[in-house]
Amino acid sequence: MSGVKRKRNVLNVKQKLEILQKLDNGESASTDAEDVLNGGNTISHSAALQSVETLLDYMGQRGFDYGDITAVRKICVDIRQEMNKQQKQRRITDFLKQ
Repeated sequence: MSGVKRKRNVLNVKQKLEILQKLDNGESASTDAEDVLNGGNTISHSAALQSVETLLDYMGQRGFDYGDITAVRKICVDIRQEMNKQQKQRRITDFLKQ
């Protein structure tokens, strides 16, 4: 390692929810993260999924309304579907390159 520390951007819950809502609407995750961070960094689907799962744990502990929890779970499903779609596309692309 070169000893250079990598700058980390930490998203607050509101920023994470904004990104997840945009993902739910079918918008690009990388573009959304860039908009929120204003630094050209991107957020992966797995990072978004982890944040949503953390949010679900919090909501469960705080006794949020079942409808709210269900809506957040739907976002998890949507993120997983998008991840699977992109993974399938990468496999096809890799296969065609061979």
